[in-house]
Amino acid sequence: MKTKIKRSSRGRTPSGQPNPIDVHVGNRIRLRRTLLNLSQEKLASLLGLTFQQVQKYERGTNRVGASRLWDIGKVLEVPINFFYDDMDNEVASQSPRMFSIPDATPLAFAEDEEVFNDDPMHRQETLELVKAYYKIPNRTAAKNLFDLAVSMSKTNYQKEKDTEE
Repeated sequence: MKTKIKRSSRGRTPSGQPNPIDVHVGNRIRLRRTLLNLSQEKLASLLGLTFQQVQKYERGTNRVGASRLWDIGKVLEVPINFFYDDMDNEVASQSPRMFSIPDATPLAFAEDEEVFNDDPMHRQETLELVKAYYKIPNRTAAKNLFDLAVSMSKTNYQKEKDTEE
């Protein structure tokens, strides 16, 4: 006996709300745009869109197609997977296929929830640091600061390693 597949309404949840995955992707677009200190108008201009369209993408009201996501990634200087990073299992389980295929099982994530919670990329301090870094007008000074931070982190790592031995 064949199982009938119910088509979802353009990727929305059965209640008609924007899909949580689309909302997550939109939040990641907003995060990166904000970190780069770009307005919605500027991002829209770089993409050949209206700022209202960018607004709809960021809210998850409109879904971002593959080619558009590619363009957004290029303009925001991030790989495509950036837009899906940090997605928790609850959001991922809201995939449109979960509403379309009866008895579908959620796809498992390789990451452990504990690792997700310990990731420094989830801290407000990290976001503030990145924002401050990109606000440094002298890019040579910013590069020197970056090099200093990398150098200091390696020094501390080596000291900790020496202490353990």
